[in-house]
Amino acid sequence: MNTTPKPSRPASRLRRELRREVPSTVGLLADARDFAAMRDYRSFAFDHHDEYADYLRHVDALLRSLAAQGIHTTVALFDPDEYADYCADHGLDPDSAPTRTRFTAELACGPALPYTGQPVEELVPLLVDAAVRQATWEYAGAVLAGVGECADCGEDIGRASFERATALVRRLVDGAGPGHHHLVCSIPTEEQQLIAVLHAEAAREPGGPLRAEGRDQLDFVTVLAAGLALGGSGGLVLRSSTDDCHDRVHGWRLDHGRLLPLSAAAVFDAYCTDADTGDPVAPEPGVEYCPGYEVDGPAAHA
Repeated sequence: MNTTPKPSRPASRLRRELRREVPSTVGLLADARDFAAMRDYRSFAFDHHDEYADYLRHVDALLRSLAAQGIHTTVALFDPDEYADYCADHGLDPDSAPTRTRFTAELACGPALPYTGQPVEELVPLLVDAAVRQATWEYAGAVLAGVGECADCGEDIGRASFERATALVRRLVDGAGPGHHHLVCSIPTEEQQLIAVLHAEAAREPGGPLRAEGRDQLDFVTVLAAGLALGGSGGLVLRSSTDDCHDRVHGWRLDHGRLLPLSAAAVFDAYCTDADTGDPVAPEPGVEYCPGYEVDGPAAHA
């Protein structure tokens, strides 16, 4: 055993080495409107002569500087409205750099992305998308938690709907066969339109887990389960891609807690109609519009 003591190192060097083991969180303002809101605070580093583009350049330089020091950095959206609410709830002065630091530190617990050298302009839309997906998942989860129990059998409708949705996703992907599958589920609710997206491949072995990215499967199943539990309308589209065949598009509609297959004509109409204007859209070349297939049985709590 080597008992030779390590040579002493200067305190400043020790602090620098320790700093590399302390993660950082950078709060990023999503757009010029949010930037303008923060400029109203006198303690904010930027004033009314600066533009949002100036802010992004400085944030990009900061991120590159932290990465050069070997510091792991997480980037999260800094929402001025949420910040104002946070300060009011905690009795803090919003026009204060330490308060902004405290709020930013807590952002790391929400939707955030690790900085890996991406240009800051690419981080903004990724963070916005992550925030939207998180809000969608939270709302869908609240729907499931609030539907209560079946008046006839006492079963928890939210839990039962989640289990059904999990099985349905498996049947949807398995039924599509080999290839890469892109699923989109849309559920209208009283407060907002819930939309979830899933990229998946069928399991290589029967009964094996789906091959999906990150927590996308959980988000998708939760939104579909909310649609089943509510028993209202909704829709689901599955697009399959393989290396040697045309893309295939299948479709289903939600009706009274059941996922019902659409005809090929209905899939074509839905896919080739502008959702905002109702005008026809030219079909994509090399895409086959196919009927949905049976994946669901009778709804237990219709």
